[in-house]
Amino acid sequence: MTAKLQLGIPKGSLQNSTIDIFAKAGYKITVNARSYYPVIDDIEIECMLIRAQEMARYVEEGILDAGLTGYDWIMETGAQVEQVTELVYGKVGKSPLRWVLAVPEDSDIQSVKDLNGKRIATEVMNLTKEYLAENDVQANVEFSWGATEAKPPRLADAIVEITETGSSLKANRLRIIETVCESNTWLIANKDAWKDDFKRQKIEHLSMLLQAVLSADSRVGLMMNVHKDKMDDVISILPALNRPTVSALIDPDWIALNTVIEEKTVREIIPRLMERGAEGVIEYALNKVVE
Repeated sequence: MTAKLQLGIPKGSLQNSTIDIFAKAGYKITVNARSYYPVIDDIEIECMLIRAQEMARYVEEGILDAGLTGYDWIMETGAQVEQVTELVYGKVGKSPLRWVLAVPEDSDIQSVKDLNGKRIATEVMNLTKEYLAENDVQANVEFSWGATEAKPPRLADAIVEITETGSSLKANRLRIIETVCESNTWLIANKDAWKDDFKRQKIEHLSMLLQAVLSADSRVGLMMNVHKDKMDDVISILPALNRPTVSALIDPDWIALNTVIEEKTVREIIPRLMERGAEGVIEYALNKVVE
């Protein structure tokens, strides 16, 4: 029987972006709307859809060998797991998620210090209590079963809620006063699975490929031809992942340069390259950058 790695895929807001990243890493995951067991095109992996809130606990218990969840839920549950790799991606973009302390726009509360004796609604009770303790504040923390943003001001004085852009809080006329915790996605592993040679290697390969996809996401490749007399001028302004690759051309007076740069710099770099003598500049997309 083929050995299997039991892998948890986060169900919910991270599900689609996670499956997209796996696809770019070379793993096709097919989800059946009626099943919690997606099919992956790797006979050595079995997947299960699990809510991010529960992932760390199931990995800790060994029900899953590895999984993807937020750093916030690792801290909230206190699960003892191997934190393998931080993967910077989310539902909308690459900014970290934030658990924030928010109050109604017209509230007199200006900081966490003003919450003594007040009521706070949240889904992350442990994180919230720890934050209050760090600030020497005693407040009544209540678990919110949903629609947390609707609780103030009648059902709670403040909330601790997750946000990526802050737009939903603003729409509910709430104002952020402090950040309780920032969180990115992490690939985590069960402690015993991490000691198993086969499972550890499988997890490490996943980690490398997922990181490579995310590294490539903000970068592009550039190729160009340059006369040898102008090569030093061009290379001097060319940011490279390590160093640009220089290749010979049929014409001995010309060389080809190939490099990887941050996509956000392309609009500034290409005109400068052309001014310094680069010709035939080609920009191309990258699937993976393994560093």
